[in-house]
Amino acid sequence: MMTNFNGFTAEDFDVFTVPGLEGRMEAIIGQVRPKLEVLGQTLSTYLSALCGEEMYPHVAKHARRTVNPPIDTWVALASGKRGYKALPHFEVGLFSTHLFIIFAVIYESPNKLVFADFLDKHAAKVKKVVPEHFFWSMDHFNPVGTPHAEVNSAELKKMAERLKNVKKAEMMCGLRIERDDPILLDGDKLLAKIEETFATLLPLYKASF
Repeated sequence: MMTNFNGFTAEDFDVFTVPGLEGRMEAIIGQVRPKLEVLGQTLSTYLSALCGEEMYPHVAKHARRTVNPPIDTWVALASGKRGYKALPHFEVGLFSTHLFIIFAVIYESPNKLVFADFLDKHAAKVKKVVPEHFFWSMDHFNPVGTPHAEVNSAELKKMAERLKNVKKAEMMCGLRIERDDPILLDGDKLLAKIEETFATLLPLYKASF
């Protein structure tokens, strides 16, 4: 078991090019999961202090998959010891192209409605609070999302409406770091960036309860 976090390398992102479910899961479990476990343990201490409640790490297991290999993997941090999907939470994870650091309310969570209501009422405030280089996504399978710089208050309200009315809709907001960014190779710098991003996203997290 690793004792400290050393960042992510090109090999970590390349696990998503391994063909087939079994081969890719083996690569994820061997190459990336140990790093996510260390990251989750480290970040849970920071987030517990930031949120004022115990936050528990949950590394993605991809257990429901029987055919299609995962296109991303992550560690989620939430106030639930047994799981995170029904709760607003934070995530750090990888697609083949980038690392993502996000706040998320996914479709399993009843808090979707609380956050949708907040976003609808405070769209103008959210537009000002969220940094321009952050992104929004309404589908966690979509690696691209929409840059916050390209979203206005009216569009945030539309997103809130969709979140409220579409059963499968979900909401994520945060930062993406391209796989060739040198910060990913520096564990300490990357940890500091993740913590800074979580602190920026805290008002959205708090608004989802």
